[in-house]
Amino acid sequence: MFSGVTGIMNRGQKIKGRVVLMRKNLLDFNTIASIPSGGVEGVIGSGLNVIGSTLDGLTSFLGRSVSLQLISATQVDENGNGKVGKDTFLEGIIATLPTLGAGESAFSIHFEWDNSMGIPAAFYIKNYMQVEFYLKSLTLEDVPNHGTIHFVCNSWVYNSKLYNKRERIFFANKTYVPSETPTPLVKYREEELKTLRGDGTGERKEWERVYDYDVYNDLGNPDSSEKLVRPILGGSSIHPYPRRGRTGRYPTRRDPKCEKPGEVYVPRDENFGHLKSSDFLTYGIKSLSQYVLPAFQSVFDLNFTPNEFDSFQDVRDLYEGGIKLPLDVISTISPLPVIKELFRTDGEQVLKFPPPHIIQVSKSAWMTDEEFAREMLAGVNPCVIRRLQEFPPKSNLDPGTYGNQTSKITAEALELDGCTLEEALAKQKLFILDYHDVFMPYLRRINQTSAKAYATRTILFLRDNGTLKPVAIELSLPHPDGDQSGAVSKVILPAKEGVQSTIWLLAKAYVVVNDSCYHQLMSHWLNTHAVVEPFVIATNRHLSVLHPIHKLLHPHYRDTMNINALARQSLINADGIIEQTFLPSKYAVEMSSAVYKNWVFPDQALPNDLIKRGVAVADSSSPHGLRLLLEDYPYAADGIEIWAAIKSWVHDYVSLYYAADNDVKNDCELQNWWKEVVEVGHGDLKDKPWWPKMQTLEELIETCTIIIWTASALHAAVNFGQYPYGGFILNRPTTTRRLLPEQGTEEYDEMVKSHQKAYLRTITPKYQTLVDLSVIEILSRHASDEVYLGERDNPHWTSDSRALQAFQNFGNKLKQIEANFAQKNNDASLGNRVGPVELPYTLLHPSGEEGLAFRGIPNSISI
Repeated sequence: MFSGVTGIMNRGQKIKGRVVLMRKNLLDFNTIASIPSGGVEGVIGSGLNVIGSTLDGLTSFLGRSVSLQLISATQVDENGNGKVGKDTFLEGIIATLPTLGAGESAFSIHFEWDNSMGIPAAFYIKNYMQVEFYLKSLTLEDVPNHGTIHFVCNSWVYNSKLYNKRERIFFANKTYVPSETPTPLVKYREEELKTLRGDGTGERKEWERVYDYDVYNDLGNPDSSEKLVRPILGGSSIHPYPRRGRTGRYPTRRDPKCEKPGEVYVPRDENFGHLKSSDFLTYGIKSLSQYVLPAFQSVFDLNFTPNEFDSFQDVRDLYEGGIKLPLDVISTISPLPVIKELFRTDGEQVLKFPPPHIIQVSKSAWMTDEEFAREMLAGVNPCVIRRLQEFPPKSNLDPGTYGNQTSKITAEALELDGCTLEEALAKQKLFILDYHDVFMPYLRRINQTSAKAYATRTILFLRDNGTLKPVAIELSLPHPDGDQSGAVSKVILPAKEGVQSTIWLLAKAYVVVNDSCYHQLMSHWLNTHAVVEPFVIATNRHLSVLHPIHKLLHPHYRDTMNINALARQSLINADGIIEQTFLPSKYAVEMSSAVYKNWVFPDQALPNDLIKRGVAVADSSSPHGLRLLLEDYPYAADGIEIWAAIKSWVHDYVSLYYAADNDVKNDCELQNWWKEVVEVGHGDLKDKPWWPKMQTLEELIETCTIIIWTASALHAAVNFGQYPYGGFILNRPTTTRRLLPEQGTEEYDEMVKSHQKAYLRTITPKYQTLVDLSVIEILSRHASDEVYLGERDNPHWTSDSRALQAFQNFGNKLKQIEANFAQKNNDASLGNRVGPVELPYTLLHPSGEEGLAFRGIPNSISI
């Protein structure tokens, strides 16, 4: 041990402690952008040199720089609150400690403490330095009458003067429902929650830890341009939306209800931490937005390279040979670490992307009807397809506004392998991917932009071998005589040769573009990122870190508010990356608001979702009480195993702290939490009758299971396949630029001559493709320090041995489930698990690895 300034060294009655912390990471975005070379390693090395990795850098924490005061859980002062010990300063650096992680430093400390002070269960900390640090943990050893006590902190600590209202406090890893909190800790527990709630006023500052709500009023930029005006989402019946974290930024000049865009506050502990991969991914998105995309744009503006692909091989060349860029463009973007990490260059002018999984075995299998259908069950958006229970398909759009929107597909048009329509319906063999109602209200406006699209319906037939085949695609447009006149529709049927096969290929592209946009904006952004944020806020405002439900849910919130804030800055904002590259353009997020009107919290439970979509039925004789009507449905089959494991874990854990329904009803923190989730966080839907009342143990278990499922497994299923499937733009185009060519036009003649050119001139062009690939590669990557389902980042997250054992059982169950998934992927009779592209379904395998792993369920929505 290296001894620094030791403070009071009287070794009377002392409690020995160990403090683990990380110094401030000066590796911010501006540092990254200005570093001339050296890649990721060079950047990290520079950061360490700046903050000092030597003992000289560590000694700044010694002397009278950082002090701690223990707080008793068993002995009270004259006011009835836990006794507070003396200020005690860090004493020395522990040079070697095998449990330290990268960048962490350990310090020794000795507290004066005797039997009259009782058992410590909290501590105050004061930082007298100007620079903040990240406090990982405090461990007390040989506490009299107790033994070891762990404090898991994981929090940024700023200069103590910035906490002028209440001192920074941390609690031991004990677990108490409010009514069982030791009396000496009650005041401290309540005061910490008050700090986290704030007072709802003022602009939030970087060092603050205040959780509050606001509407989505910062996506537009009305002061900059009329074209950048966007509707406020949330707070109205017209545009309902989940709430996001309040920042209190100044309003725009032109619209006082809108906030000025710019850097977005999130509570400091929600920020990405130190030198870790998710930090780097954040910098990557910012780098793309601020440097890479403008550089790409300059290439096309100056016509250095054509904006069109001329053949499918041109697209494959992005991975096989790369794209040639001018030296000045390469020199602009190559110093950015995101380029070193994500793109591959030959050191000169060629930029190359990694080959997506979808074409690693076969370059053309993506074009088959079987793969087109399989991806509805095992692709990046497998949670929309439903069973067709009535024919022809009907619309739920208001006929008073939109007229008759019933499908024009006829029974006679469908090739059903010898079945009649009635037989196929009775045998539950017809399915539909239906985007008609989502897109139709917006099509007239979308098609006035450079995009040209249809509202699509796709009918599929379940074959005897368990795979689906598409039998008809309906392409619909608003009626030229007005919305009340209904839709104008074309029904396209499968074809294998001639111009009809090209028309069929284009029809599938229109479907996939609908699906890509729905996936990105609804399945991915709305149904995971946006809907979870109110739970993050409410949990921190009303459930103490001592509360069992806080300990259960907190790992599933890691980084979510931060990545959502980043999305509002660079991805879903006006003229952001989504608007630039996806079909709905300026209407993208507004469309997700329309979908949120029909969001139902209980239906986010996977069994309820599958039953609602008609792809499963309740069956007490089946495993988990559910029988799939589509037996070979990889997302559903694997998902229900993960869902059941999560629910079993939640049941075992929650039952440790709540023996009966009355325990749930009488938990004041829990009731305040749920009331605010419903009435504020999702306040635009607060009057819906389907909200759980939070009066029973089963309601609590189901609610927590839904939250964990949504933030972990559901997000993994719809996120980490983005590059493996969508990195090949031919397979998942994000926009269409023209409608089906009409006979007698030049476009039709081109379609007759070359199906490849007709396809490429219809879908996403080259510049938007480069943007898409750059972004989705970042979003599809696992961080090096990812914490996966069944894992915790600290083994001392609770002191309750019963909870630790239940959690270990959960982890063991997940390992068993993953082994079973691997076996199923080797079962040749399950054609949808691998498909023509020979890509096994692994997105719901719980364990993962860094990079484009195409597997792994992180605990939280961290990217």
